[in-house]
Amino acid sequence: MGEIPIIEARKIVAGTLTSGRERRLKPLTVAILDTGGHVKAVEREDGASPGRFAIAMGKAYGCLMLGIGGQAMMARAEQQHYFVSAMNGLFGGRVVPVPGGVLVRDRNGDIVGAVGVSGDLSENDAAAAVEGIESAGFSAEP
Repeated sequence: MGEIPIIEARKIVAGTLTSGRERRLKPLTVAILDTGGHVKAVEREDGASPGRFAIAMGKAYGCLMLGIGGQAMMARAEQQHYFVSAMNGLFGGRVVPVPGGVLVRDRNGDIVGAVGVSGDLSENDAAAAVEGIESAGFSAEP
């Protein structure tokens, strides 16, 4: 499994923030994690509340640890709350199972990282993430 290069992670951040501004979203925080769940890049727009960093991280981290996008994670949490609750316990409470967490896949379909976005409605966060990921030449799994 490859890793997302830092230059590409920065492109995703820039593309996500551009999408957010074009959509007139509230100020966003964008976190890019590598496949091990480690921070690759992060940026918080002026005006984004400080707690958005932890939320963005949790959205991306949950996607990586469970291997599914934020939309699928939320559906799983709604159907099997006991499972997601148990996973959140195993991962130290770091999983935020809502849209806005998006897996990043390379041209071969391999997961190379995840993006977490927080600041607006979760669905809007996810849409901005998808546009940022695709603008950098990757595939998104929201």
